[in-house]
Amino acid sequence: MRVAVTGASGFVGQALCPALAARGHQVVAIDRAAAGDLAGLADWSRIVAGVDAVVHLAALAHAHRHSLERLRAVNVEVPLALGRAAAQAGARLIFMSSVKAMGEETRGAALDEESPLAPQDAYGRAKADAETALRAVAALDLTVIRPPLVYGPGVKANFLALMRAIARGWPLPFASIANRRSLVYVGNLADAVVRCVESPGAAGRTYLVADGRAGSTPELCRALGEALGRRARMFAFPPALLELAPPLKKLTRSLEVDDRAIRRELGWAPPVAFGEAIGRTAAWLRASGH
Repeated sequence: MRVAVTGASGFVGQALCPALAARGHQVVAIDRAAAGDLAGLADWSRIVAGVDAVVHLAALAHAHRHSLERLRAVNVEVPLALGRAAAQAGARLIFMSSVKAMGEETRGAALDEESPLAPQDAYGRAKADAETALRAVAALDLTVIRPPLVYGPGVKANFLALMRAIARGWPLPFASIANRRSLVYVGNLADAVVRCVESPGAAGRTYLVADGRAGSTPELCRALGEALGRRARMFAFPPALLELAPPLKKLTRSLEVDDRAIRRELGWAPPVAFGEAIGRTAAWLRASGH
């Protein structure tokens, strides 16, 4: 197939494009270097002409760095314009949404595809609004993927900060946390996208995707420490006090997804086990000088 990928040079795109090529597909990479400001493109029909499928990865991820208008222009209006062009061209669209379209935490049952949209921040609302807008596009062959936190070589932000802290031997106040958070390795996410591109049964479906069993923050720290060759040093501290710093809620609260639908319907399973994925990420950290 001929597959266009927006955000091809980004974190997920750098894993996806080789995965598609390895399956024999022709990849048309679309990123800022090739297309300039995606929000300023007026003729998406020219870009999607002749492609069988489009994977839309491009998005603004850090909402606090952008105005609300800019965020919605890139994260809502761009996918909508792209979806309309794909429908006219008869191309499939795989839209990379986010678990944040359904909220920031779980209490009890894991989120699945039937869970309501309940975004809690501007980024989540933009993803939810983009999904809703795309589903209203007539004749669009649409698949939506909602990943939880994505990690792997090249990861940034909080996951990178946590790895650095463990690698440096810093004591961390996480020993008392008993949460459950789902993760997905970037290579596993790329493999799931390839499966959706190739599977006619993915049309019209929404899928959650994860590595497998959700683990706790202490379990993640111990796995990272083992992979880095440094014991994760953790001490007990009341989680309620940790949450006085809002960014730490992501480490204290649960956010668990149930991805049985994509496994059952498309026969997908993550090709890289969690331990191996953490090991590859740790090896990148050591080699990169971070």
